[in-house]
Amino acid sequence: MRRARAGQFELQVLSRGRGMPVLLVHGFPLDHSMWDAQIAHLSQRWQIIAPDLRGFGGSQVTSGTVTMEQMADDLAALADTLGIDEPIVLCGLSMGGYVALEFWRKYAARLRGLVLCDTRAAADTPEAAAGRLETVERVLREGNEPLADAMLPKLFAPATLKNHPNLYALERQKILAAHPEGVAAALGGMATRRDFRDELANISLPALVIVGEHDSISTVDEMRSIAKAIAAAEFVIIPGSGHMTPLENPDGFNEAIELFLTRVERGS
Repeated sequence: MRRARAGQFELQVLSRGRGMPVLLVHGFPLDHSMWDAQIAHLSQRWQIIAPDLRGFGGSQVTSGTVTMEQMADDLAALADTLGIDEPIVLCGLSMGGYVALEFWRKYAARLRGLVLCDTRAAADTPEAAAGRLETVERVLREGNEPLADAMLPKLFAPATLKNHPNLYALERQKILAAHPEGVAAALGGMATRRDFRDELANISLPALVIVGEHDSISTVDEMRSIAKAIAAAEFVIIPGSGHMTPLENPDGFNEAIELFLTRVERGS
């Protein structure tokens, strides 16, 4: 891991392997380590870049609101700092998917492919946005423990919660370790994010849409509608997993993304 400039800010980033660059963007309120199984597997064939988004992990924290567009700008600036001048494959999960869509909107020429995992194209409803803003105030007042208690049961499939309590405990530790100001800034950004549903048809890149079989946040039906709206999209359901497919079923996730990356690399 090292810190690298991303415009006016510094992001902590892991870069491993050589070949076609693949950028993995984590979900909220986690960090790059949610991709550990993918980094270990995929870096045998490609250059895997896994940053901590602004406000998370070892990256710089800024107060106020950090929008999904600003996070996408950070990633473009980071790619410049790392000297990546060839098109990348961008993979984002949940909040990382929101950032990925903003990156496509602003920097489509820098993309070779797009992977959207357990995410949404719709903006928050007014009620959902209000709920996020209430959580902002609570996090700044009380810390991350109430957020962890509310989020974690929704992130995993029931079987994961039953059979892998260590995974639940590890992700809880990561949420509690996140900087409250960074968490609050991202919550504000998600509450005000753009609605991309009418823009999906304009995505002409090869795309892979992945969803966990038991995802209750970004449901199979909702993710299927995203895949249908993108002309060149493939759709994969990962069995036995909820919202955190790379963690819950890493072998199934790795197989799906490896096949996609191979096709993108070959131009087929």
